[in-house]
Amino acid sequence: MPHATTPDGVKLYYEEAGSGSPILFVHEYSGDWRSWELQMRFFARRHRCITYSFRGYPGSDVPEPGSMYGQKHAVDDARHMLDHLKIAKAHVVGLSQGAFATAHFGRLHPDRALSLTLAGVGSGAGRDGHERFKKDAQTTAQRIRQEGMAKYANGLITNPTRSRFKQKDPRGFAEFVKNLSEHADVGAANTMENYQGKRPSLYDFEAEWKKLDLPTLIVCGDEDEPCLQPSLYLKRVMPNAGLAMFAKTGHTVNIEEPDAFNRELWNFLVLAEAGKWTPAQPVAKDASLI
Repeated sequence: MPHATTPDGVKLYYEEAGSGSPILFVHEYSGDWRSWELQMRFFARRHRCITYSFRGYPGSDVPEPGSMYGQKHAVDDARHMLDHLKIAKAHVVGLSQGAFATAHFGRLHPDRALSLTLAGVGSGAGRDGHERFKKDAQTTAQRIRQEGMAKYANGLITNPTRSRFKQKDPRGFAEFVKNLSEHADVGAANTMENYQGKRPSLYDFEAEWKKLDLPTLIVCGDEDEPCLQPSLYLKRVMPNAGLAMFAKTGHTVNIEEPDAFNRELWNFLVLAEAGKWTPAQPVAKDASLI
């Protein structure tokens, strides 16, 4: 089994397929390396594709100390994965928790990214409700420790940002819940407490987002309510960002609508590599449409 070892000794499981310009896929809290299988199969036709599990997730090491988890570790681990594979630059594609890591990877290591894709980004990251989100994450971490991940996974069946996925694709949704239920309680609780429960607001970095001119694709389902405003916010402040909105779609956009997601991402990567994904022309404040 292939692993990349981080400087603090954590082994991260990964898989790769294909050849060409590299794509690094970064999964959500409720996912793991398996979450990107539908993208691995599609994009490996033209790209070198890498999917991996965060520390604490299936296939990777599950450290006991909570101090070995958090957003900084996630960003650093993405860089360590590229270092291990001797990849100078990659297209970095993240969903949800992985989109946070991807955004901050671009902010901190713009020289290592060919482009950024931020899907389902921003839940709990707005100025309103951010402190409550972190408090809820701490409470959820304690519940996972007490009740286990199987019960947490089953609870997502009624989550409104996941219900459309269940309606469209019951078989795919059942596989998603099954995979999530297999996550280690320790890793899941530590991630919830120290990543979700401690990450800063995206809005705290506005000055830095305005300077980040990497080609960026933001993807959001229109029924992923917690991510709607943050996605629009990032589109407005990041100078070279485009926003794709998928109708009647929830949070897990890449596996809920894989064909639409793959085609949107494919088009973006082609334009980015051709130098055709460029900033919009500035519009004067209060300018008339006519």
